Amino acid sequence: MNKYIFSHQLKVRDYECDTQGHVNNANYQHYFEVTRHEFLEKAGLNFHQLHKQGIDAVVSRVEIRYKVPLIGMDEFICTISRLERVGLKYIFHQEIVRQSDKVICARAKIEVVNLVNGKLSPPEVFDKAFKVKSEE
Repeated sequence: MNKYIFSHQLKVRDYECDTQGHVNNANYQHYFEVTRHEFLEKAGLNFHQLHKQGIDAVVSRVEIRYKVPLIGMDEFICTISRLERVGLKYIFHQEIVRQSDKVICARAKIEVVNLVNGKLSPPEVFDKAFKVKSEE
C-alpha cells in the first residue's frame, strides 16, 4: 500500500552539493517545488498556463526538518504524503526518501496561497483539481 498521494523520482546532481559533499539545504526546496509542480500537472493544471490566466500559487511559509543528508548521485523520491486545505491556504506535507535504503532525508510542511490577478483569493481552481474540502 502506497502511503503517498504523489511521488516524483529525482537524482542528486554533483553541483547541488556543498564542500562536505552533502546536498546544500536550499536545494531541498527545489526538490519539493518541482514535485508540487509535477503534482499540479498530474491534476490537470499547468503552472505556467495558470500564471498566464492570472492565477498564481505562491509559497507563503516553509518548514523543513533535515534528518539525513543526501549526497552526490543519490537517487530519491520526493513525495506529497498529505494535502490539506485550511482557510485560504493549502498545506503540502512532503518527504524526501532515499531510494537505496528508504531513509527519510527531509520532511517539509509547505503552505501555499492563491493569488488571482495579484489578490489573495480562494483557491477554487485547486479545490476542483485536488478534490479537497476546506478545513476551516
